[in-house]
Amino acid sequence: MTPHRAHDTVAETVRIEGARILATLIRTVGDVQLAEDAVQEASLAALGAWPVTGVPPQPRAWLTVTARRKAIDILRRERARPDKERDGLMMIELSGSDLPPDEVVDDDLLRLIFTCCHPALSPPTRIALALRTLCGLTPAQIGGVLLTTEAATAKRLTRARQKIAAAHIPYRVPAEGELAGRLPAVCGVIHSLYTAGHAPVDGQAAYDVDACAEAIRLAELLHELLPEQTMPASVLALLLLTDARRPSRVDDQGDVVTLDKQDRSQWDTSAIGRGVDLLNESLLRTHGQADAYQIQAAIAAEHARAPSYDETDWAEILRLYDLLISIASSDAAALGRVVAAAEAADPATGLALLEDLPPSPRWHAVRAELLARENRYAEAAQEMTEALTGASTQPEEHHRERRRARFLYLADSPDDTA
Repeated sequence: MTPHRAHDTVAETVRIEGARILATLIRTVGDVQLAEDAVQEASLAALGAWPVTGVPPQPRAWLTVTARRKAIDILRRERARPDKERDGLMMIELSGSDLPPDEVVDDDLLRLIFTCCHPALSPPTRIALALRTLCGLTPAQIGGVLLTTEAATAKRLTRARQKIAAAHIPYRVPAEGELAGRLPAVCGVIHSLYTAGHAPVDGQAAYDVDACAEAIRLAELLHELLPEQTMPASVLALLLLTDARRPSRVDDQGDVVTLDKQDRSQWDTSAIGRGVDLLNESLLRTHGQADAYQIQAAIAAEHARAPSYDETDWAEILRLYDLLISIASSDAAALGRVVAAAEAADPATGLALLEDLPPSPRWHAVRAELLARENRYAEAAQEMTEALTGASTQPEEHHRERRRARFLYLADSPDDTA
C-alpha cells in the first residue's frame, strides 16, 4: 500500500470511528486530554504500520488496542504524575485486549455527550467540545460553526478539558433527577453535530454523510434512553426529515441542486414517514407549547409533504418561522423567514425584510436571488460576488460562481430568463 493511500485510510477510519474509540478510552482513563493524545499517537502509528503490513481486517479494533497501549506509554512517561498506585492499576486495566461490545460503546458515546454538556461548561464550550470529541472537527472548523477564530476555539477547548479534570466532572449519564436540566444542552449538541455535517463551513463536499449519520445515530440512542421525553423525539424527527432530502441535494457531479430543482422522487419516504410520526407523537405531549426543534421539524415536514416546490404551503411555513423566531431567534431562522415571505408574497417583500438583518455570505446570496427575480441582474451579480467572499464548501462556491456568471450574462441579455 502506498503512503498516500495509507494516510487516506487512516484518516477515513479515524473520521468514522474516532468518536467511538475516544469515548471508550475516556471511560477507561478518565481524562479527555490523555485519551485524545493516545488516539492521536495511535493514528500516527497506523500511518507508519499500515503501508507495510496492509490495512488490518478490523481497523477500529486495531486503533482501539493501539490507543490503549499509547495511553499506558503516556502515563509511564509522566513520572511526576501523583497517585502512582492508581495509575498502575489503570495500566493493568488498559492492558486488556478485549474490545467492548457495540452496546457498551454506545453507552460510552452517551456518557461522552453528557460529559461535554455538563452545566459547569458554558453553552458555546459544550458545543465546541462535542464537535471536537464527537465529530473530530479542527479548531478552525469549529470556529466557523461558532463564528469565532481558530485561536479562540483552541483556548476554549483547552480550558474545557482543564475544567473537566479540575472539577472532577463525572463521565456518566446523569441520574434521572438530573436529566431534565441537561437535556436541552445535549439536544443542542446533537443538533450542532448534524448541522456541522449537513452544512459544513468548508471542504470539497456539500455535506458530510458520516457526520450526519453519526448525529442521527446519537439522536436515536438518546431517544431510546428517554422515550417519553419530548425533546429527544423532536430532535430525531428534525434530523430525519432534513436528512430525507439529502440524496437530491447534489447531482451526479457533486454540484449543488437547489430545493426548487430537486428530484423529489429521490427523497427518503421512509425517513419522512418516521420523522412525521415522531413529530406528531412529540406534539401530543407538549399541550400547545412546542419547542424550537418541533417547529423546525414542522417546517421540514411542510417541505417533505409538498408534491413540488410551487405547491409548497409557503404561508404555513412563514407562520411557523414567525413562531420559531418568537421563541428561538437566530440569523438562520430570520433568513429562512425572508425566503418564505418572498415565496408567499413577492421578491420585494423579501428584499425589504433583508434590510433589517445583518449581512453575511448567505444573506448576500439570498439577496442576489431575490434581485434576479426582479430582473435586477447587475445588482444580483454584485451581491453574488459578495457572497463568494466568505468561507464555503467547494460545491457551494461553484454554485455561486455559476449563478454570478448567469446574472452577468442576463444583465447584458435582458430578454433572457433566469
